[in-house]
Amino acid sequence: MAVERGLAELARKGLLWAYIGDSLRRVALGYGIAAVAGIPVGLTLGWYPAANQVVNPVMQMLRPISPIAWIPVAILLFGVGDGTAVFLIFLAAFFPIVVACVSGVSNVPSIYRRAGRNFGLTAPQLLARVVFPAALPQIIVGLRLALGIAWLVMVAAEMIAVDSGLGYLVIDARNSGKRYDLVVAAMLTIGVIGLALDLCFRRLRHIRSVRWGIRDES
Repeated sequence: MAVERGLAELARKGLLWAYIGDSLRRVALGYGIAAVAGIPVGLTLGWYPAANQVVNPVMQMLRPISPIAWIPVAILLFGVGDGTAVFLIFLAAFFPIVVACVSGVSNVPSIYRRAGRNFGLTAPQLLARVVFPAALPQIIVGLRLALGIAWLVMVAAEMIAVDSGLGYLVIDARNSGKRYDLVVAAMLTIGVIGLALDLCFRRLRHIRSVRWGIRDES
């Protein structure tokens, strides 16, 4: 089969693993920064409704803008290279994470908060020990969705902004001799890795400490 031969050719030349590594590295950086920044922001906005009312209009204005539309701005800011790809992946993941955190905190039953206050917990302790664990299942769902979006945007970013990675392989194989066998091989690799990443997150939902809050087993 042509696709199998294409995969074998890429593996033999050492390109397949190098491109997979480059793509995973960019997603790890962009997604990791989005999670580190987005979770505290989302928890804070969910905890302080007044702050959320101020910030939410800006969030809702920026959130519908496709990360792909930011490509010219990203290239202007970071040039052609990893910085642009990481920035676009960050944008793709940041807003879903924040929205999931805000929603998770807002949906925590008020009785949990009252119980925490009755035990003498301060506001930071209440947020860390009661509200965050209660919101964690919904936060994990948001992280899972954000990772899927980040992986999609990674492909588009690599087609334009960098010269390595699985997205670059798709466009390079198309332009260099119309190697559609390599195009399909890259697409299959992207799909398999995306499935593996999603399965990893689905396993998190079965951890005992968070499973109690899961209502949807999809």
